[in-house]
Amino acid sequence: MSEIKTFYLPDLGEGLPDAEIVEWHVQLGETIRLDAPLISMETAKAVVEVPSPFSGKVIRRAGEAGDVILTGAALVEIELDASLPQRADAQDTGHHHGPPAAAPAKADAEPAAMEPEETDAGTVVGAMESSNAVRTEQAIAIGGIKAMPAVRALAKKMKVDLARVRATGADGVITLADVKAAAADPSSTVTPVSAPIPSAAVASARVSAPSVPFSAPPAGNDKDEPIRGVRRNMLRSMSAAHAEVVPTTLMDDADLSAWASGEDITVRTLRALAVAAKTEPAMNAWLNAKEGTLRRHSAVHIGIAIDSNEGLFVASLKHCDGRDGQQLRAELNRLRDGVRNRSLPPEDLAGYTLMFSNFGVFAGKYATPVVVPPCVCIVGTGRLYHAVVPVLGGMETHRMMPISLTFDHRAATGGEAARFLKAMIDDLQRAR
Repeated sequence: MSEIKTFYLPDLGEGLPDAEIVEWHVQLGETIRLDAPLISMETAKAVVEVPSPFSGKVIRRAGEAGDVILTGAALVEIELDASLPQRADAQDTGHHHGPPAAAPAKADAEPAAMEPEETDAGTVVGAMESSNAVRTEQAIAIGGIKAMPAVRALAKKMKVDLARVRATGADGVITLADVKAAAADPSSTVTPVSAPIPSAAVASARVSAPSVPFSAPPAGNDKDEPIRGVRRNMLRSMSAAHAEVVPTTLMDDADLSAWASGEDITVRTLRALAVAAKTEPAMNAWLNAKEGTLRRHSAVHIGIAIDSNEGLFVASLKHCDGRDGQQLRAELNRLRDGVRNRSLPPEDLAGYTLMFSNFGVFAGKYATPVVVPPCVCIVGTGRLYHAVVPVLGGMETHRMMPISLTFDHRAATGGEAARFLKAMIDDLQRAR
């Protein structure tokens, strides 16, 4: 009798509870080889290609495109093919019941489909070592169409039929720019994406319509839709922040009149944040309230809030305390382009030690930014404005930067926060 293995969805990020199916790369009944692309999953951080941990025939799949799968839930069952190469840990003959010990508890409802007979601890995804080689995400040809998983995800969101897109990439690969051009061209064929097929292993992420106590509005296109991807993670993290953090906000202005023309405002602000973190380390810290520990970081990694159509990303600009202005700008551009193209690896979206939001590029002078644990502070800069200030008995008009610092009062004192803010303002007010 052939051996059947169940593959459970591994954690595709740092503690992410679920992921959404973008596309299966193998159909039911087809044979897949070890480490070949199995499925593309969209997490709150990136589109990740998951390789197959086994060689054999796919006999069951837990969901279709658009379905949300819980981390640790059964993803696929594969009937092993003894004639094909297998991982060493796939050769065991024991029968194990239930999910792996490392799998987190299921939320809301326990998936009932695909009761496993044999399990595997899973594999590292994204970039994985196998057979002394590192395998990374690459363009996959499906139905004669070559495209990266991120490109397929974008096409799905923009309702663009990849079969009608003109490929301009090397070897006929469809690029993100090709999809965007097709969406912008009225002559391009745009087809609706089919509705997802429910599965018992799918997380209960769909939002049911609430009861309406008043008369129904006229018929239209308004409808409730599930919150997915980046916005679902934002919902979770903001809810946790509201429940856990004790926020306090300080506000002040930095006088930028000493600056030379053409100064890079964002780079100068990042430098000032790094200087302030070194001056007052209490703000460059992580709080573990459950364990009652506080970690003050020696390096300064700034999490930069980046707005996108999919939702809010926080990219981690590492070692800001050791980079000059040109290096900061180059790294910032790389992170922003990566968010725009959904190409940033998970490590670029984690590990920041304090947070920064320059919401003033849109509107607003002051705010109460939200501290997201385990960080203990976030700095927001508002819209620059001109103010009349007294100078040597006279009056001058100076350009001012409004600054809002929100910190978790469980982890830091008001004095520590004020010293941090003063150090930041002092650096911003320097000529260079």
